[in-house]
Amino acid sequence: MTTLFDRYRLGELTLPNRVVMAPMSRVRAAAGGLATPSMAAYYAQRATAGLIVSEGVQPSLIGQSNPGTAGLHTDEQVAAWRPVTDAVHTNGGRIFAQIMHGGRVSHPDTTGLQPVGPSAVAAVGDVFTPNGPQPAPVPRALDTSEVPEHARSYGEAARRAVDAGFDGVELHGANGYLISQFLSSNANLRTDSYGGSVAHRIRFAVEAVAATVDAVGAARTGIRLSPGGTFWGVEETGIPELYAALLAELARFDLAYVHLEATADEEVLIGLRRAWPGALIMNPVVPMGPKQTDRTAADHWLGLGADLISFGRAFISNPDLVERLRTGVPIAPVDPDTYYQGGDAGYLTYPAYQHTA
Repeated sequence: MTTLFDRYRLGELTLPNRVVMAPMSRVRAAAGGLATPSMAAYYAQRATAGLIVSEGVQPSLIGQSNPGTAGLHTDEQVAAWRPVTDAVHTNGGRIFAQIMHGGRVSHPDTTGLQPVGPSAVAAVGDVFTPNGPQPAPVPRALDTSEVPEHARSYGEAARRAVDAGFDGVELHGANGYLISQFLSSNANLRTDSYGGSVAHRIRFAVEAVAATVDAVGAARTGIRLSPGGTFWGVEETGIPELYAALLAELARFDLAYVHLEATADEEVLIGLRRAWPGALIMNPVVPMGPKQTDRTAADHWLGLGADLISFGRAFISNPDLVERLRTGVPIAPVDPDTYYQGGDAGYLTYPAYQHTA
């Protein structure tokens, strides 16, 4: 029987366990999208994870969603990430960079640019800006001729990620950001070769993956997906067919993994597990939902065929989460007020479990 603590071969990496630290925005980067020494300490504290997936990292200025996030589109940003990846590797860990293009989930106050998207349809809700939450603006619909350059930006950022010492990259194809917007049936109203039919709606995702594989190789490339997710107001029609078609196209690349969120019925997700021939990371709960991933949920999905299990919020407050899961000691609660407040409080201040005699 597979357990969370079995080794696993992922691409060119041997993971000491099957616990993955999920990508989580913590908005602690410095001006210019630069990673910081505190970020190096944060990730190094959690290096016992089989794999760490970083917070979302923008591949371009126009791809930046939130203020306070780091990028991978300048030489200075690459240099700033190197101490982070070095710290993780020194502590025996492995880390992928999540490449996240926000698309329409952005604001001119954050980037100085009008956001872009598949169509001129605003996201639902307020976006974060340097001046506080503001209604999501209407994005500029990308011309057909512009779309490929945004797909290529994932590959360009991936090349910089490897230069910065990351072991690989995860494309953020979930949660209402740009790839997810193209998959959507209400954010993507296009009538060209990037919209309408299933084959056209999956095209941008496939081109972004192809560009990344071309840049850094399939063994260093994964993608995160949220089938049926409704983040930022996206909707999808024909979810099983849409994602089966996408996975069939992605299977040609022999990727390191697909990372699924539990945003659809379990029956649908099991069908996608069966359809995907490669490694599967499963996030057993809806991100930012009422439940956190625990050992029971992890074991359940290992039994259903997942290869690795990602944990999000539990890793924020438990830098030693793998050992806590292994020994059954309590999981410390997290303080939501410190998720995005900046500074080291609620970032570097959660201790490892203290055993008492």
